[in-house]
Amino acid sequence: MTMPAARTLLPILLSTLVGPALAQEPVAATSPPPASSSALTQVARFQHQVTGVTVAQDGRIFVNFPRWTEDAPVSVAELKDGKPVPYPDVEWNAWRNARKDEVDPKTHFVCVQSVVADRHGRLWVVDAAAPAMAAVVKDGPKLVAIDLKTNTVSKTIAFDPAIAPQGSYLNDVRISPDGKTAYLTDSGAEGALVVVDIDSGKAKRLLAGVPATMPDTAVTVTYDGKPLRRPDGRGVEFSADGIALSPDGKTLYWQAIKGKTLYSLPTDALTGWVTASLVPETLADKSLTGKIVSVGENGPADGLLIDRDGSRMYVTSPQDDSIKVRDFAAKESGLTTLVQDPRLRWPDTFSQGPDGTVYVTTSHIQDSAFYKEGAPIALPTELWSFKPTAAPR
Repeated sequence: MTMPAARTLLPILLSTLVGPALAQEPVAATSPPPASSSALTQVARFQHQVTGVTVAQDGRIFVNFPRWTEDAPVSVAELKDGKPVPYPDVEWNAWRNARKDEVDPKTHFVCVQSVVADRHGRLWVVDAAAPAMAAVVKDGPKLVAIDLKTNTVSKTIAFDPAIAPQGSYLNDVRISPDGKTAYLTDSGAEGALVVVDIDSGKAKRLLAGVPATMPDTAVTVTYDGKPLRRPDGRGVEFSADGIALSPDGKTLYWQAIKGKTLYSLPTDALTGWVTASLVPETLADKSLTGKIVSVGENGPADGLLIDRDGSRMYVTSPQDDSIKVRDFAAKESGLTTLVQDPRLRWPDTFSQGPDGTVYVTTSHIQDSAFYKEGAPIALPTELWSFKPTAAPR
């Protein structure tokens, strides 16, 4: 295995958002990394639980904060001079759970799970609209496009209960290279894939409740060698979560966190309905399941990222604080550990910058009030980066 070149830890401490209501207090720097962990650079530390990160083609970095254990003061932010600034503006970030009856969920971020910049100058925001991963707020689930040149919302695709039913939790998104199709995972009670025709705004919910999108009952997610459970005894139950798209847009990959298997499908099997007057038989779930490929075993994993040249997939491994790599050129090789570091507490979401640098958030899910009695509702989290070298063999 070839490790990335060592880099100096450079923590950027985040202080204030915009206005008193969005203040974030400074956080002390973390302790020096162990010698074996020099590949990681701390880019930012937050006072709130972060999940998603994306780096636009011009190098701008965006992050998001879901409303899981607190009424987070901001949902989507751009990092500017080391500080998270509400994006695209304060008003889109003005939702508060306490003001649920006063704020329009159609035009505000309710509970954002991920942000992804595409090749066409747009930032896509996935709003699951299910604070605390509980009830879905009516008219809240949506996919929002923000024009990165004008910093204004250019398109909102609303999802009705047929696409985002109660119990759903829209999780992550990938955009096709031509910018015409969006692919999402639903990690809620009934796992599924959602395919969106961006031009028309039409969407289809596919493979709902099939084994490939549901939690694997034979898998128990652990931490420190013990089952990770909530105070009431429930374990981790996330369905289809991590998602990745090949650079040519022809193959979609996904897996459940409570699972071990990485699955894939050719994207042309998922998009036939766009030009058809009726949903073609080939798009029926029964037909699609026969086309699903079991790529290999990742073990419980959250974030997935395919390198820009398509040669390898990065995989977050929350159980052992690590980032692993699947080499697509060596189909039987399985996973190789690239970085293992105790500071990677629940490595969550990846993004790759224009210079090849890979960014990853640590959402500390095992430290949250969901799983740890007495945990603070506002959970400090981090953004890290590392510079990959040639694909490991």
